[in-house]
Amino acid sequence: MRRLFKRLPALAALVCALAACTAAGGQVPSSGALTPRGGPTVTVTVTASANTPSQPTATGTSATTGKPQPTPDSTSKPTSLGPRQVVTPDGRVCPDHPTAACTGVPPGTKLTEAVLNDSGQAHRVDMAGRRLDRVHIKGDLVVLADDVVITNSVIDGRILNEKDRKLKRFTISDSTVGPAQGCDSLPAIGDGEFTAVRVHVRNHGDGIRFSGDDIVVQDSFIDLCSNPKDHSDGIQGYYARSNLVFDHNTIDQRDVPDHNAPIFIPRTQNPDVENVVMTNNLLMGGTFSIQLWDIGGYVIFRNNLLVDNTWDYKPAEVECATVDWRDNQLVTIDDSYRVTGVVGPLECMG
Repeated sequence: MRRLFKRLPALAALVCALAACTAAGGQVPSSGALTPRGGPTVTVTVTASANTPSQPTATGTSATTGKPQPTPDSTSKPTSLGPRQVVTPDGRVCPDHPTAACTGVPPGTKLTEAVLNDSGQAHRVDMAGRRLDRVHIKGDLVVLADDVVITNSVIDGRILNEKDRKLKRFTISDSTVGPAQGCDSLPAIGDGEFTAVRVHVRNHGDGIRFSGDDIVVQDSFIDLCSNPKDHSDGIQGYYARSNLVFDHNTIDQRDVPDHNAPIFIPRTQNPDVENVVMTNNLLMGGTFSIQLWDIGGYVIFRNNLLVDNTWDYKPAEVECATVDWRDNQLVTIDDSYRVTGVVGPLECMG
């Protein structure tokens, strides 16, 4: 993924209609798609607004990563909101937000068991560009080479991708990560340089670990659990770096006893984090369901839905002055995660 973010046009393709940004003297397109090498096309569409963030970022280059940072353009116009389908290559459909019905390994897929070639506990991939299709890994997946592509597969453990303190690029789609039973307290997918599309994360205490650069998670369903003394999170920033796009996902943290938050990027653990985009997600559960603090660059939080009265203390704890917070709502849902009603606006609160 690092190469995908080296130039502003590629970054613009991720945020597309987020703010109709301008940078380096040019106009960023209002729509677009990201196609990771060997993986699925990722398209992010978000309602634009006529208001600029309360603290817009300056056009220039990040001091942390050396990557361009666009500035929101106040000329963009609002567009209508509405449900967005998830349609899988095998024809499964979710009419609104993602659920187990339209994420994960397709039903009936014939899987081949992968050899646990790393201490009998994990399947290690050390060949660049390798494709894993229709495999069952009864342990962890350790990605030690770039441009690995995982499709239509089941990983019972977690996915790790660090080698010699460097993160290796991978893409995963239409796959299931997590044990069929029990609860693994560790994060399901991490730590950076990856794209996850239509992934079903199940039976993990933490869903996504944001500890590097260049992460895209889209159309995925994260169904959490906990063990005693866990601090379960849907997505957690832990010494995160830059460029997170988290779009049109469902995080269910209800009925998780030892929980923290569906969205957790805290001030103490992320001194260098910047450039975070969270849009069109359906969230539920947590102490404070949404926790976003001290993030540099741009922070965009738009068109997200939070299920009413599923938090312990407050819906959000956010550094509002630095977040482009718009069109977020409190809702009710049915047992199929369909929105049944809008309670009112989800206000930013610190």
